[in-house]
Parts: sequence; C-alpha cells; structure tokens
Amino acid sequence: MKIVILGAGVIGVTSAWFLLEDGHEVIVVDRLEGPGMETSFANGGQISVSQAEPWSNPQAPMKILKWLGNEEAPLLFRPMLSTRQWRWGLQFLYECLPGRTRANTVQILRLAMYSGAQLKQLRARTGVLYDHLERGILQLHFDPEEFEAAKARAQLVRRGGYDLRVVSAEQCLQIEPALSFGRHRPIGGTYAPNDESGDAHLFTRNLAEICRQRGAVFRFDTEVERIETDSDGVKAVHVRTREGRQRVEADAVVVCLGVRSPFLLEPLGVRVAVYPVKGYSVTIPGAGDRAPSVCLTDEGYKLAMSRLGDRLRVAGTAELNGYDKSINDVRCDAILKRVRELFPQAGDFDHAEKWAGLRPATPGNVPIVGGTRVPKLFVNTGHGTLGWTLCAGSGRAIADIIGGRTPGVDFRFSHG
Repeated sequence: MKIVILGAGVIGVTSAWFLLEDGHEVIVVDRLEGPGMETSFANGGQISVSQAEPWSNPQAPMKILKWLGNEEAPLLFRPMLSTRQWRWGLQFLYECLPGRTRANTVQILRLAMYSGAQLKQLRARTGVLYDHLERGILQLHFDPEEFEAAKARAQLVRRGGYDLRVVSAEQCLQIEPALSFGRHRPIGGTYAPNDESGDAHLFTRNLAEICRQRGAVFRFDTEVERIETDSDGVKAVHVRTREGRQRVEADAVVVCLGVRSPFLLEPLGVRVAVYPVKGYSVTIPGAGDRAPSVCLTDEGYKLAMSRLGDRLRVAGTAELNGYDKSINDVRCDAILKRVRELFPQAGDFDHAEKWAGLRPATPGNVPIVGGTRVPKLFVNTGHGTLGWTLCAGSGRAIADIIGGRTPGVDFRFSHG
C-alpha cells in the first residue's frame, strides 16, 4: 500500500519505520524543515514506563486551584474564552475520578511496557543512535504525603507486571551520588531499574535517515491543507509547498500531527479530544561528574532530568494556555532555580538553552491509536507527556492495524 503519514515527529517517524518493515510504500509529510522539530525537539528525554499515572488524577483539581496565578507552579491553568479549552478541561476533571485514573493508568502502563520492548527490538535492528542510557529512572520525593501516595502507585505498577521499587533516602543517594552535593535531600523515592532515557530529537532525526535509506520519502516544508475522501474512504492528501498546491494520492493516511490533529480531522467528522499542554525545558551544557547520571524525576516540582551525553536536559511543568509556544522566562528560571538547589555544580547554568513545546494531550492521557469512521484513515496522536515512551509501541500497533492484524498488546485502540 501507499501510505501517507502526516507529521514527522517521533510518533510519525516510528510509524514510518514499522510500516516500511511491513513492506509498504511510505511518504512522510511535515510543514517544518526536518524531522522532530516540534514537540519531539527538546523534551525531557525519559522513556518512563514506570510513570504511567496520568496528570488527571484525584489530587490534580485541588492543586490546579491552589496554583492559579502562580507563574512558577508545576501545573498552571490559564482560563481563555475558548470552547475547545473548556470542553477539554471538563473532560479532564471527569478523568480525575479515582476509578478513571486507575483504568487510565493500566491502559498507559500496558502500552508503555509493550513500547519499551518494541524500542529495544528497533534499536537492535537499526543500530539507531540517540545518547541513550539504560540506568533506570529514580523518582524523588520531598513531601511525606506525596511519598505515601507514590508507594500506592508503585504497588499498582508492580501488579501490572513492571518492576518499580520503593527506596529510602539513603538508597536514593546510593543510586545517584550527585544528590549529596545539593541543599535538599529526598526523604525517599521509587526506582524503576528498567526505564531508559535518550534524546528524542536525535532518535527521530537518525531514524528518519534510516527510513529514507530504506525507501521512505520525506516531504518537508509542506503544509497539509486537507484529506480528500469519497464513499470508499481516503483518496489523497492536498498539500501546499513553495511551488504551489499538490495532490498526493494515498491508499491510507495516518495522522500524527499532535496538537494540530483535530483541525484536520474535524472536517471529516472525526473528533479527537486532543488539546495542547505546554511544557518547558532547559538544556544545561557542560554536565560533569557532579551532575546526575541517572535519569531523575522531582515529583513535587514535576521535573524530569536526563543526562544526554555532556548535557543535562530538565523538562517539566504543564500549562493550559492554548496554542501559544512562546518561552516564559519566569517558568524556565524556576526550573533552573530548582536544579541549582539539587545539583549546584551540574553544569554551565549561565548558558542553558530554554525551550517550550506543546504536548498533544487527551483528558485522560491515554493516546488515540487506531482507525476512524472514515475507511483507510488512521490516527496516532494524543500521547501527551509520554510520546517518547509510547512511540515504538504505538508505531508497531498502527502498522499491525493497517495490516489487518491484532496488535500484541491489550490496549483500547480506536475503531472509528
């Protein structure tokens, strides 16, 4: 089949790889100048199977209220005159119910475990390089109440079949000795020894080149205008380039456009509850032996810290602020301040690079992967903060679904 993939982020490129493996002709279309230039560009770097609990959990509503107007808050809601924002927000509140949170956690965990296995196979088959480390992820806790909640989450993850250990303050320092240089010490943590980390942008760029060598066609600087359909389903994709408008015929289309997915799908009667959750990151150069070498999460501040070669990437915060991608220095400086407290000699803070991106989130953080009501139109979007974690499993699954096979994971795939 001739399959057109819309979006060359980490989700689109991994989808391309698995579809190529199945023998399809693949064309990848993206409006920017290269692969992985938006949400995949400077994310937290964590492949965090263990952190399957969604942002929409029973504690979230009170935290959102408490943090309203606080520019340094980990989770910040900026109310707008937007039906789309408020509709998504109401669904988010529903997903915060305890039963919904448990169900969503199980769904995400299943896909994450499957994805981790698929990523290992992909890496073995392609040799793709991306500064990856396999030293696990240590989640740090500084608040006793939150630590108790983390112990309960760890139990749920272990019941789901994944190794997540509760560790003491002393064990945290044994796992990551660089914590001994900071002003604050954790009271405990959870440690997932099988979690990984790596540079999602580098992975996407290098895997795209491998796909190109295998015959995939990448069309950059190409804006998607609409998907053409008839009574039999998808027929073509209409795009605009510097040379003008073009029609690209397709036997199937996979929409991996992140936060822009709803705008292309809604004219076809396909609704996906995907809304941008803005996140920030800082990349600190010159990371030496007093910077962390184990991937960390500061649970209280919602920060992910990953060692990427000689750089330390720190990402976090969630901001509902529409489609604005501008960098808020106050929020980035708050991230840097916290890193200085924990790792005062982590690297060259004065030359840290700031970044902001829009995560395509569903209200329950469960991605939308599978078919739609339109024949031969498929979606792979809505991965939120876990796009890097879930990319390989989602890509393998979408290839299976297009090929008429049942994916090898018990997950709630969309069927239209």
